[in-house]
Amino acid sequence: MSSGLDDDVDADAESQTEIETHGDSDIGTANTMLDRADESRIKLVVLLSANRLLITGALALGFFVAFMVLGQFYYPDFQADIQSGDTIETIFSTMLGAIITGTTLVVTITQLVISQENGPLGDQHARMSNTMDFRSYASELLEQPVPADPSAFLRVLVDATQKRARALRDAVSGNDNDQLRDELDEFTDSLTGNADEVRDELDGARFGTFDVLFAALDFNYGWKIFQVERMMYEYDDALSTDQRQLFEELKTSLSMFGPAREHIKTLYFQWALIDLSQLILYAAVPALVVTGGMLAFVGSDSVTGVTFGIENILWVVDAAFTISLLPFLLLVSYIARIATIAKRTLAIGPLILRDSQR
Repeated sequence: MSSGLDDDVDADAESQTEIETHGDSDIGTANTMLDRADESRIKLVVLLSANRLLITGALALGFFVAFMVLGQFYYPDFQADIQSGDTIETIFSTMLGAIITGTTLVVTITQLVISQENGPLGDQHARMSNTMDFRSYASELLEQPVPADPSAFLRVLVDATQKRARALRDAVSGNDNDQLRDELDEFTDSLTGNADEVRDELDGARFGTFDVLFAALDFNYGWKIFQVERMMYEYDDALSTDQRQLFEELKTSLSMFGPAREHIKTLYFQWALIDLSQLILYAAVPALVVTGGMLAFVGSDSVTGVTFGIENILWVVDAAFTISLLPFLLLVSYIARIATIAKRTLAIGPLILRDSQR
């Protein structure tokens, strides 16, 4: 029996030691998600912040060049196959079916996204009530009306968090515990730098672009909540009632940022999927025209001659195939961003799922 109690005591001691060793060096964090990530910065820029149409164009150009190199150097008999066989018909008849099927699928997905906004009066009333309850709670927290603009709303939440962190540091400045003061100073400096960075990014950001959500991802509120909870637990004996209250108020303002960011993320996903559906529909029309034209009008003897040492038929087939791929390439560029965001925001609150510089 005593052995079990000893084990519990040892476990508690180990837990306390782990909390204490989490201290000073881990409190401060980099101010942006790109700096905190344990992945290639170039990779994240391509997946997240780069313009989606630019990424689509780069993918199309890369495919065009790769197809040309393969057709000219890796398999030089490809040009002869085009001119003598039914290669063109095989390629573009397959692409014709793929374009129609893919476009239909994307339209179906769009209908599912839009259907979430539809519903009976009771559901709409519940949505409105939940929204207004959250705005009322946020208004009490901020002690001011909640802005309607998403970027302005996030800015005032960040401002409130920064003000409460500074108020807490001022209140603890006279505390006798030197380690508490040092850790809180480092925490407040880190939070202030992060808040200033996010505020600058949100300034002038317009919803519908990725800028608002990208700035929200830079504010690692979950790690900050954990640090607040850790300091409250570790230094509980050294805190006065007023200081504990200030810790709780700071934790509350940080916690408000989580659902606000998730709501804006959800709205952005719906916005992006609708944009994607529109672009795919726009790209599908010329893709169908080109694919149908290749099937109906281009044969083994339709295109002759050589340009830059390459048979013109290879130029035509390569360009037409690249155009027929545009709907798919648009899908790749948009879904890559959405999937990356979803993976990096799976958890809400103080749960860190990635090995990164917190």
